[in-house]
Amino acid sequence: MATGTANSPSVRLALGQMRRSVGRLAAAGTAVVIGTAFVTATLLAGGIVTRTTYEQVAAQYADADLVVFDSAGTLTRADVEAVRAVDGVAAADGLRGTYAELNHDGRTVYQSLLAAPSDPRLSPLVLARGTWPDRADRIALPVDVARLFGVGVGDTVSSTRWLPGAKPAMDENGPEHDGGRAGAERLTVSGLVEDPLRAYAASGGVAVVSPAALERRLASEAGGTVPGLRTVVVALAEPAGAAAVAAARDALVAAVPSATGVTTPEAYAEDVVAGISDGQNIIFLVFVLALAGVSLVVSGLVIANTFQVLVAQRARTLALLRCVGASTGQVYRTVLLEAAVVGVVASVVGLVAGSLFVQAGLLVAPAFDLGVALPRTISLSAPVLLLPLAVGLLVTLLAALAPARAASRVAPLAALSPDVRPDPRGVGRARSAFAGIAGVGGLALLVAGVALGMSGRIDVGLFAAVLGGSMSLVGVVAGSVFWLPRVAAGLGRLVDVAGPAARLASANALRNPRRTAATSTALLVGVTLVSMMTTGAASARVTMDHQLDSRFPVDLQVAGLTPALGVGAPVRTALDGVDGVRSTAEVTTLSARRADGGARVPVAAVDPEALRSVLNTPGDATRLRLGVVVVPERVATAHGLQGRDTLTLRGGAGTVTLDVVHTGTLSDRAYLTPQDLAAFAPGRAADQVWAGVDDDHDAAAVVAAAQRAVSATGEAVSVTGIVAERDSYQRIVDVILGIVVGLLAVAVVIALIGVANTLSLSVVERTRENAVLRAIGLSKAQLRATLAIEGMVISGVGAVLGIVLGLVYGWAGAATALSTLGEVPLVVPWPAVGTVAVTALVAGLVASVAPARAATRTAPVTALSAR
Repeated sequence: MATGTANSPSVRLALGQMRRSVGRLAAAGTAVVIGTAFVTATLLAGGIVTRTTYEQVAAQYADADLVVFDSAGTLTRADVEAVRAVDGVAAADGLRGTYAELNHDGRTVYQSLLAAPSDPRLSPLVLARGTWPDRADRIALPVDVARLFGVGVGDTVSSTRWLPGAKPAMDENGPEHDGGRAGAERLTVSGLVEDPLRAYAASGGVAVVSPAALERRLASEAGGTVPGLRTVVVALAEPAGAAAVAAARDALVAAVPSATGVTTPEAYAEDVVAGISDGQNIIFLVFVLALAGVSLVVSGLVIANTFQVLVAQRARTLALLRCVGASTGQVYRTVLLEAAVVGVVASVVGLVAGSLFVQAGLLVAPAFDLGVALPRTISLSAPVLLLPLAVGLLVTLLAALAPARAASRVAPLAALSPDVRPDPRGVGRARSAFAGIAGVGGLALLVAGVALGMSGRIDVGLFAAVLGGSMSLVGVVAGSVFWLPRVAAGLGRLVDVAGPAARLASANALRNPRRTAATSTALLVGVTLVSMMTTGAASARVTMDHQLDSRFPVDLQVAGLTPALGVGAPVRTALDGVDGVRSTAEVTTLSARRADGGARVPVAAVDPEALRSVLNTPGDATRLRLGVVVVPERVATAHGLQGRDTLTLRGGAGTVTLDVVHTGTLSDRAYLTPQDLAAFAPGRAADQVWAGVDDDHDAAAVVAAAQRAVSATGEAVSVTGIVAERDSYQRIVDVILGIVVGLLAVAVVIALIGVANTLSLSVVERTRENAVLRAIGLSKAQLRATLAIEGMVISGVGAVLGIVLGLVYGWAGAATALSTLGEVPLVVPWPAVGTVAVTALVAGLVASVAPARAATRTAPVTALSAR
């Protein structure tokens, strides 16, 4: 059977044609390689991200076999004992923790606390030195904390915590605060612990105390009652096979009927991630696969263009085959067989290339501190192996259908004609009508989507905008054969003054409009998407920066744990000495009473000039002056101050009436001057220090330095580095933008391959024409200039039109999605736009080098004899 297939005339003809066209098919194959490599890398990366996320969540369950959980957090110590009593259970611990203030030698650290495990399999922590704490006065410290304190096993540290009183107390100025007292105890360091799986990296590591000590702390913090548990981790007697795990699961369900469920750590981690991300990991994977699909669409345009020109070049050969008896079906199958071979070979290469790329990334990842443990090797599965191959083959075959149909329609008698190339200008009215309807209708739908988004209907508006943008882009692509070659020719005529080479280049752009349109369209799609994402991101960045400034108005806050005692001058002095802290301001906060009996208003009293130096929303500070209270939108909404012109506050010294100035920011406190505060609550000490962080400094490093500086003062204060959270959001935006633009750049690379491919094929197609030009006096330099200008014109048109469309689509998408956050301006990312335009022109020039060399190497007489 295989021998018969190999001897088939169609197979022999296809293989023979491919041997003579290896170079020309290489560009189409390269496009498929990049597209399938993209799909492969996306699937592998998505699997790694998902697996790593699950492992990171499951890390806190260590080597537990099962997890008993209750979403309401009502599990009790009796439930834990019931779990331990189940046959086959070797150990079980409840997972919960608290915080403690640890002090030593003038340094203060706020540390998470967990109970020592009853079995090493139930904790991701490992002892680096010493033993687990087994008494109430023992503690095991993280290695980093021990190094900060300069202590080791056997040394002591102190622990301070604020114990709530039985009832609120009132100071002499009237405002209420929680009554209570500060409690302190001495703890001996029994051991040092490490977290190799980084299970508690998000909380800065954990210290370990005895289970009894942890329960006593939790009970005192909750007023005498130990709070319920959400999770109990279970270790079974070894060996615990699948049957033992299933039997234990059933027994645990019966033993703890109040539990929501019993499952394995891996399954529980998957549920936790799904609940936290609300399926965002799937959305992200689909999003990236959509980008891979864009690259494959562009690949299809390049492949279709390649086969169209190949069919045009072989028109005489195909006609001769028809004359000697080849059927229409045989010719049709010949072209499709070529496409299938190219698709299979290129897809296999792309699969290997994508896999090697991801594997290389895993090998170099340990050199960077990514904060997560990545696998060392990729995991190949059936979808990863089969999907890229199927997609690559399908795209190639679909791209070759139209050229194959054109090849089968070549008439046998056309072999006797001096020029058998079909007229490429014949396009149907149906295509023109479709392009017009899709373009105009899509644009109208896009405008409607933006309007809906701005009116608050973001879900419907975004759907309409995406659909409308996609429809209009399809209309532009479908109608490009009518107008794009003329645009290219018009652009070429702008440089006609450069001589005959430029005039020939502009004429060549019109000579084969289908080829010119297909090539420039491939580049137009890629550039449109890159320009759209960069423009949308730039516009969104301005809006998001404003939103982040509004939501996080202060970069760094240092607050006293005992508000009545305030924050001492040493704290502000320490902050002023931190590199990266640009300014500080002393702030007095309280929950002020209203004279009308309404809800208390959280206020911050601060000097206007000092506030202006630290606030990320300077407009609020500008409005602050004597006799005015600045009320952000969040405060007005939460405390019923919308529309109020004045606000009267009262305290121990009387009342004061202030003019209300409303702002649209999201700060959780209203601002007033210290003089106005003193009018109704005099003598209150500043209980916080606010600080601004320079933008050119690493936010996390500045926060860490501030924590170290403050810990050396001996003051009982907490440091809140809001700027680190704000910076993390900005980094996420930057990373996503970089990934998206990088992925879409693949489509541009593929399109540029198509430009080079088109120029190469056009050189062969115009061999005789170029020879005539050379014979009548066109020099080699002029011929090279003709091809260079043609390549730059084709690339330039695609780039310019793509940039314009991208600006429109990018702003429309950002305005639709983010209009509820505020005004979304059109921000033109000039560096990115300039880079794309210059890259396209340079690439068009570079793409003409090899074709020009081939054209100038052929002697005019030899070229004239070519058939």
